[in-house]
Amino acid sequence: MCGIFAYLNYNVGRERRYVLEVLLNGLRRLEYRGYDSAGIAIDSDLTLEAQNENGKCKPYHSSSPLVFRQEGKIESLVTSVYSEVDKLDLDLEKLFLVHAGIAHTRWATHGVPAPKNSHPQSSGEFDEFLVVHNGIITNYEVLKQTLVRQGFKFESDTDTEVIPKLAKFVFDQARDGEGGVTFSQVVMEVMRQLEGAYALIFKSPHYPNELIACKRGSTLILGVNELGGETSRHLFHDVKALTANEKPKELFFSSDLCAIVEHTKNYAAIEDNEIVHIKDGSVSILRFDNEKEMPASVQRALSVLEMEVEQIKKGDFDHFMKKEIHEQPGSLTTSMRGRLKNGIVGLGGLKDHMRTIRRSRRIIFIGCGTSYHAALAARPIMEELTDVPVTMEIASDMLDRKALIFKEDTAVFVSQSGETADTLHALEYALENGALCLGVTNTVGSTLARKTHCGVHINAGCEIGVASTKAYTPQLVWDKRLTLAIGSDKLSTLAKREAIIAGLTKLPEQVRDVLKLDGEMKVLAQSLIDEQSLLMFGRGNNYATALEGALKVKEVALMHSEGMLAGEMKHGPLALVDEHLPIIVIATQDDSFSKQQSVIQQLHARKGRLIVMCSKGDASLVCPDGRSRVIEVPQVADCLQPIINIIPLQLLAYHLTVLRGYDVDQPRNLAKSVTTQ
Repeated sequence: MCGIFAYLNYNVGRERRYVLEVLLNGLRRLEYRGYDSAGIAIDSDLTLEAQNENGKCKPYHSSSPLVFRQEGKIESLVTSVYSEVDKLDLDLEKLFLVHAGIAHTRWATHGVPAPKNSHPQSSGEFDEFLVVHNGIITNYEVLKQTLVRQGFKFESDTDTEVIPKLAKFVFDQARDGEGGVTFSQVVMEVMRQLEGAYALIFKSPHYPNELIACKRGSTLILGVNELGGETSRHLFHDVKALTANEKPKELFFSSDLCAIVEHTKNYAAIEDNEIVHIKDGSVSILRFDNEKEMPASVQRALSVLEMEVEQIKKGDFDHFMKKEIHEQPGSLTTSMRGRLKNGIVGLGGLKDHMRTIRRSRRIIFIGCGTSYHAALAARPIMEELTDVPVTMEIASDMLDRKALIFKEDTAVFVSQSGETADTLHALEYALENGALCLGVTNTVGSTLARKTHCGVHINAGCEIGVASTKAYTPQLVWDKRLTLAIGSDKLSTLAKREAIIAGLTKLPEQVRDVLKLDGEMKVLAQSLIDEQSLLMFGRGNNYATALEGALKVKEVALMHSEGMLAGEMKHGPLALVDEHLPIIVIATQDDSFSKQQSVIQQLHARKGRLIVMCSKGDASLVCPDGRSRVIEVPQVADCLQPIINIIPLQLLAYHLTVLRGYDVDQPRNLAKSVTTQ
């Protein structure tokens, strides 16, 4: 959802123009998360007026912050920033040896998209404290009432505005007493009052050239780029030791690794209840404990990011979604590399827990959206090969019902980002109930990866498009590998397992073959461009395919689409069938093929407008009279067929969106990482 970015250069001269571009480009890298407004804050010049229009002097001696906020796309913010810079006659060539800037993309939760509701949010007059925030403060109304009684005036409709005002209140109270107060002490006292989930970055002219970040529940990354020599994480035990020198360096905060990869590959994931303080080029990490007055110092080694800049660029493609659809042969290869050797499935992250998983009372898959569909596709083959009952839970519904979870259960949490709020709350619930918790994510260092007992990183690569495509198919491959690993001690299913393993090795090439349907899917999209609704029928292994295909069309093409279990057709959906409503029926070869043939016949009898997906060479079996449009795909092992079948539907959704004139990479109202409930 919201995106946070901050940049601090230390002992290295950077022009104001350069600082602006780093901040703005950082926001561009976070666009894919979804947003409706954006803002940045940088330092002004000391020569600017030290008084406001009422003649009141500013309460600090450093330069005042300049805050720019704008509704709409980042390019609107860029235009606004440079227009304001011209009006202020601000020197863009001015060199700063040290400068701290913060930036934010906002996805509206409290208050409509508008400049006043955009971040950074301010403490008020003179911008004594500025904050960018990802998350939701659940007790903001109580805090707001308290601050109003203390004389504070609120300008926005956001929950965030209480944070900088609370910081100013804490600062003023401490300053009125004996002695001073450090920036970290101010932030610590603010954290003591906040409830909810958040990642925060603070900037204040009372503490020039310093930044403080803290988090509870939302992702936040620290990036370190030491200039004039390669940063070696092996020579130092922690980040503070690494940065406690006068060497020129650049330091970054970000909601996402994608925003820092072009600057550095050295990073540290900030943990919940940690305060990260950048001062004099040195990074200190403190652990906040609400029950203790003094925080504990934390040692943290840097990790090395395994991502290339090319992954966050479109290359020769017009859109990220199309690029990512076509990257799937590579993402599948990478996902399986080193994990499938000589017919043996390797899942190192689960090795120590495999015995417990096999003895589980049941396996519960928990997810939301596309990740839920990937989990649903695992159920048929997992039950067949393992003899362990498998149940499905949508994370939000599981929490609403307070579903029964037992310590003998294995709970598998699937989330591409590893930060989905509902999934993480469900994880906390499962941990409280004593279940073994397993995480499946595409994001190294995510909250899901850190909080589960064990797990797997699917290695699909960075995905920028809001609608997940190239992360979905590796998720489908992962659940097949888990099934093979759990059921590896059963001789009765040996032949089936060997067929699946052989099929997995051929998958990347077969997906490459399916991608040749791109032009055909564009033609199909042209025939559907003016339609208002689209139905998709699947069953067995491909029920999840119908749900996911419909979700893709819904997400990006903004067309009503519904995935349905074909066995339920006569229990209501059949009433919708006529010669106008387009219906996609997935009828590739598997145990449900003959039943799908029957569905096709019944739909034809009602003059249904059918589009049938079938295995190559089966066109005459599914449409003997040639009345329906047919999509032919390669036949693979039945449990692997959903990986093949989803590709044409992803392409269809992409072309429908482009032809209808909508934004395919950043669909209306949606966010890549849903970090609020």
